[in-house]
Amino acid sequence: MEEVKNTQIKIFEERQVRTIWDKEKEEWYFSVVDVIAVLTDSPNPRNYWKVLKHRLLEDEGSQVVTNCNQFKMMAADGKMRPTDCMTI
Repeated sequence: MEEVKNTQIKIFEERQVRTIWDKEKEEWYFSVVDVIAVLTDSPNPRNYWKVLKHRLLEDEGSQVVTNCNQFKMMAADGKMRPTDCMTI
């Protein structure tokens, strides 16, 4: 896939959710960790996602995680880091 450069920050309930536009598929992808932070108010949304992924894959055999794509997005430290993303 060609490098995707169109990124935006969406605001939901006064919290930021990182997004990225995939030109090839013509779809917006949302950072899973950011969405979890908004929906759960978890103090550690990365750990929440890590545990949830494990449970979905190992315990339930869910294919949800295989539908995740990793895109590089700006992290809190200002560096571009791979982040699990999903469409709606």
